[in-house]
Amino acid sequence: MTVELRLTLLVEPWRTLHTVSFQKIDLSFVAFFPDAYLMSPWSKRCSPNPKPNPTLTLTLTNSKPYLQVRFDVNPRTPMLPTLTSVLTLPTQPQVDQMFVPQKAAGVWVCVLLQLLASARAYSSGQVTEVCGSMVPQHGGSANTTHSPYSLALNSTIFRPGGHIAVTLSGTSDFEGFLLQARDAANQNAGAVGSFTLTNPKLSQLLTCDHIQGSAVSHTSDALKREVRVVWNAPMDAPDIIQFLVTVVAKYRVYWVKLPGPIISQSGVTPLPPRPTPTPSSPPPTTPSVLPGPFSSEGCGQSKSCLQDPAGCDPEVDPLCYFLSWSPRGQGVEFELSGPTEGYVTFALSRDTWMGDDDVYLCVRDRGVVYVNAAYVTGRTSPVDSSENVLTGVSWRAADGVLQCGFRRPVQVPQDPERFSLDLQHYVFLANGEAEDGRVRRHTRQPLISSQKVSMTGLPQVLSGSRSPTIMKFHGVLMLLAWMLAGSTGTFLASYYREAWPGHTLLGQRPWFQFHRGLMVLTVLLTSVAFTLPFIYRGGWSKRAGVHPYLGCCVMALTILQPIMAGLRPSPDSPRRWAFNWLHWGAGSVAEIMAVATMFLGVGQQSLLLPLPWATGVLIGYLMWVFILRLLLTLHKRGCIKTSSNEQHRILSNQWETGCWNSCLKMAALATLVLGNAGFLVALLSCIAAL
Repeated sequence: MTVELRLTLLVEPWRTLHTVSFQKIDLSFVAFFPDAYLMSPWSKRCSPNPKPNPTLTLTLTNSKPYLQVRFDVNPRTPMLPTLTSVLTLPTQPQVDQMFVPQKAAGVWVCVLLQLLASARAYSSGQVTEVCGSMVPQHGGSANTTHSPYSLALNSTIFRPGGHIAVTLSGTSDFEGFLLQARDAANQNAGAVGSFTLTNPKLSQLLTCDHIQGSAVSHTSDALKREVRVVWNAPMDAPDIIQFLVTVVAKYRVYWVKLPGPIISQSGVTPLPPRPTPTPSSPPPTTPSVLPGPFSSEGCGQSKSCLQDPAGCDPEVDPLCYFLSWSPRGQGVEFELSGPTEGYVTFALSRDTWMGDDDVYLCVRDRGVVYVNAAYVTGRTSPVDSSENVLTGVSWRAADGVLQCGFRRPVQVPQDPERFSLDLQHYVFLANGEAEDGRVRRHTRQPLISSQKVSMTGLPQVLSGSRSPTIMKFHGVLMLLAWMLAGSTGTFLASYYREAWPGHTLLGQRPWFQFHRGLMVLTVLLTSVAFTLPFIYRGGWSKRAGVHPYLGCCVMALTILQPIMAGLRPSPDSPRRWAFNWLHWGAGSVAEIMAVATMFLGVGQQSLLLPLPWATGVLIGYLMWVFILRLLLTLHKRGCIKTSSNEQHRILSNQWETGCWNSCLKMAALATLVLGNAGFLVALLSCIAAL
């Protein structure tokens, strides 16, 4: 496997000075940094070297089946980025060195490592891995029909060191391209010459065959109709040159190595024009269509199954997500089904985190279904495999349900990104939308098996969850904090200041001790729950909408409340009224925002509760608390009281009146706690069932 290592030097304001690229299996470097630190799990921490040219060394070793590369470059002044890369290496890395001369004082040096495994193509146009084949790794096969795109040159004669204007255009828009010049007599010899860009917004230079700028590609998948560049002939150019271009109209619609004009050096007899072959359509083939839907019959007996909802049958339930597998000789047969108009996929993973997984895609594109093996690195889109390792492919798309079946060998030595099926892995099951055969981010959190499983093991029925355990704890702790502890604590502070007269608890009035204890518990539960999503995501979630922003506001107010309470003035202070209003206001805003955050939280992908049932439970909880608060507010203001005759008959003195009020408040408090606990248990049972 080939690894590409790029080192880029940047200066303020982040302008590229120089880029060095080379390819090696070895992965290490020695570089000069002005006044910098370098820290790594594989090397000791290096302190700043007072010498003019300090040298820092990083050596990596392969101690696991996969190698995680992490390093931090931290100068004392500006902050430099930290990059974590994960790469599977087949051999033990050796030590290699690359020396970069130190720039003058004040230069910011930034090291950017890009670890690119095997041959992959991207919408960004960084496709140097396919320089030789010029085949985009989009799955499927190249289009053999007539191409609407062509190359045009401003001259058919060139001289060494000369320049030729090249124009790629078409009658329809295209997303991407890869352009090269090659020796017409030996097109397998590699790229010849280099290019100069005329519009860097549309095109970029690539390094192919160790020649910088020897190929041109797109900068994004934005639609374009024409691209102009200039080809620079080398001094040792072959006598005759032909231009080749690969054009991607859409993700799975592309033409490979379209022949362009042939040019020759002055005085060289040009090659006779080659007749343009008449494009022929591929021979008609009958697609392998499944005769009927898959069935859950035999799950746990003749095949292993993973289903969502648990126990569903795709034969009768159109909303059933289903995956089954059964060993067959030296291979394993898979059945994959799910309700989608885009794609359904499953993956094998070494852990319960997305990244570095063996993926299998069933993608629907305008009435045709593609079944491909792929590989995903980190939280990125899967990249189709260049190896065709699937056999017996069949599919069915009907009534909004997409189903695919195929067989895969247990071992695939020619493709190191295919996991061995006789080893144990977690199983992921997901679905989402697709556009022109290109998969988008899954619309729901993947279903992840609760345990590792071997595809060649005994048949079993696996259970799974779409919500990671750490996110379940986040939801449980937040609900406990605000539906029970926080709600009861603020309820006590609002209506029970006059309760239990003449009694103390640990030197303070009982209501205050209960209020303080419950609110401290709320702060602790909220603080712990607040950290869990950051641990799970490894940072900020950009797809959670307003929920995390409200959560941060709630966390800030939750921390602010005990700080204000600790700094409160004495009861007889003239500033006490200001504290009372601020403390009450911050607490009320925090509680209102916490309720809003809960409403948004039940719809998050990582903790998706059944809707609209979960929303109904929260509305019921909100109405429950509102009614009890309204009743006690009316009672506190004297709006709820018995008639004078009835009061004279039942309550004969003030002691009896106080006892009546106390009993009424105790009943209200018990009703609040029991009701809140009931709504809380309803939501916790939903979380437990995820």
